[in-house]
Amino acid sequence: MHPEAVRSARKAGYSRRWEKASRRYLQSHPLCVRCLAKDPPVYTKATVTDHIIPHRGDPKLFWDESNWQALCKRCHDRKTLTEDINPTYTY
Repeated sequence: MHPEAVRSARKAGYSRRWEKASRRYLQSHPLCVRCLAKDPPVYTKATVTDHIIPHRGDPKLFWDESNWQALCKRCHDRKTLTEDINPTYTY
């Protein structure tokens, strides 16, 4: 198993610095982008700053705000279970 798969959230970069950045991002992006993309749009409060492309420990990808999206917990959990289930580690 890759070491990144078993690291704690703190060791994976989710520090106080991340919490502040995530909170700031969600203030600027308050609605879930996946819910908004539905037809008709559903206006759901975003509660998770998600990495569009999983960073897998790559700090450049982790802190790249163009790789972030605002999601509600339900959409984030669904994305994690479907898109992020078979990780590949390149870092």
